[in-house]
Amino acid sequence: MEIHDLLQRALRREFLSAGEGVFLFEQAPTAELMIVGNALRQHHVPGQTVTWIIDRNANTTNVCVANCKFCNFYRRPGHEEAYVTSIEEYKQKIGETFRLGGEQLLLQGGHHPDLGLDYYVNLFRELKRLFPRLKLHALGPPEIAHITKLEKSTHTEVLRALMDAGLDSLPGAGAEILDDRVRRLISKGKCGGDEWLAVMEAAHQLRLTTSATMMFGHIETNLERMEHFVRLRDVQAKKPADAKGFLAFIPWPFQDEGTLLRRLKRARNTCTGDEYVRMIAMSRIMLPNVVNIQASWLTVGKQVAQVCLHAGANDWGSIMIEENVVSAAGAPFRFTADGIQQAIREAGFEPRLRDQQYHFRELPADMEQQALDRTAMVVD
Repeated sequence: MEIHDLLQRALRREFLSAGEGVFLFEQAPTAELMIVGNALRQHHVPGQTVTWIIDRNANTTNVCVANCKFCNFYRRPGHEEAYVTSIEEYKQKIGETFRLGGEQLLLQGGHHPDLGLDYYVNLFRELKRLFPRLKLHALGPPEIAHITKLEKSTHTEVLRALMDAGLDSLPGAGAEILDDRVRRLISKGKCGGDEWLAVMEAAHQLRLTTSATMMFGHIETNLERMEHFVRLRDVQAKKPADAKGFLAFIPWPFQDEGTLLRRLKRARNTCTGDEYVRMIAMSRIMLPNVVNIQASWLTVGKQVAQVCLHAGANDWGSIMIEENVVSAAGAPFRFTADGIQQAIREAGFEPRLRDQQYHFRELPADMEQQALDRTAMVVD
């Protein structure tokens, strides 16, 4: 294999094999990967605009029986710190989100053994009754698989019921690495890779917009990373022509602080800034049929995320008014709305506020000052 030939094929948006992806990731200079990643970004999203969103990552419950070895957030059923979020708490959280300029709730939680389809249908309906303009970007394939098992139903039937109740889009949560060797070791209680992908295929058939993720840098091999890309790409290629499918892809490095994986000395977060930039570029190269690539500032910080904007990323993600899961494992970074826009401008791009469907929104007139007054979040 030759680096030049593979990069030329990537520029033609050909599907590279997992082995070819490994070769590029391990052999190609970072600068060359960045150039190709940026060229592919310009094909999908021409110009200098970088998008961002205002939303809140709230949790239905922290009760979970999946026992993921990288998660510090969950509590077992009956634990003294276990909770299920009340409607009154949602009203406070969503009301504040709207006051700060947001219109979306990224709503996820654990695999609660007692919360079935009726619970989520009733919850979504009540939230939409209280806040008709609210966009629900909620749950994820592992939660859909969990609910499906509780109901002895099908992914399609569960998704259709949730959509009828108000689900607007499905996050790509719980992908980790879509290889069952890895999943058995780090998230045995979650659905396998095949089922994760099957949920997404069902969502695409229903024209439900989704995203996809990857949590890397723990026990997976480089080949397993590239196979993850290939599996996502193949599902995207099957979507109906009028479906958006995976609207975005978001990779982030494993956060290890206090996790069981680290305590057992099985994995440490050793991802460098250079490695993360290379993974952003490889996301573009290996996923030529996904339009938007997001840089995970939450886990890598301002400077690395800024470099990613020159390597293929076109989205900065959210100010995250609230985020509990990744932060519980040590993700240290925070941004205000003003800080996000300044960081994007410093990198040479034009910030534009967006919604979940990647449509531009106008900045609410009083949003920035309210967000700045709320907390003094600073990024190193």
